[in-house]
Amino acid sequence: MDTVDRKTRSRIMASVKSKGNRSTERRLRSALMRHGISGWRMNVKELPGSPDFVFDAAMVAVFVDGCFWHGCPRCYRRPSTSRAYWDAKVQRNMARDTKKRAMLRRQGWSALRIWEHQLVDLDKVVARIQAKLASKYADQTP
Repeated sequence: MDTVDRKTRSRIMASVKSKGNRSTERRLRSALMRHGISGWRMNVKELPGSPDFVFDAAMVAVFVDGCFWHGCPRCYRRPSTSRAYWDAKVQRNMARDTKKRAMLRRQGWSALRIWEHQLVDLDKVVARIQAKLASKYADQTP
């Protein structure tokens, strides 16, 4: 049970600024560097959804999404308490993700989602990113 009223809790939570999931982002960053992949920027605020990694030349945005917070179809486990709150929260996150990816597509970007659980096989994740980059570069040649 919460020790403060809903309005106070909302104000407290709104003041918490997200820094991204640093551990997952760092793991992928290290893997990209280890594979010699360059030409990316991290946490690009000027694009819809603030992608975790952006490859400007290929116009590819990569999101590393936490399985719980973004409602992973494989891993998400519904909490046993405050279900109405968490159901609504995760649904809002999922709707926002869909909206931001659509905004990126309208601007000519491709969005690639990497789920947190997929980071157990970083070579496979890097291969997905390389394949997406290769297809985007191929699309750009005359």
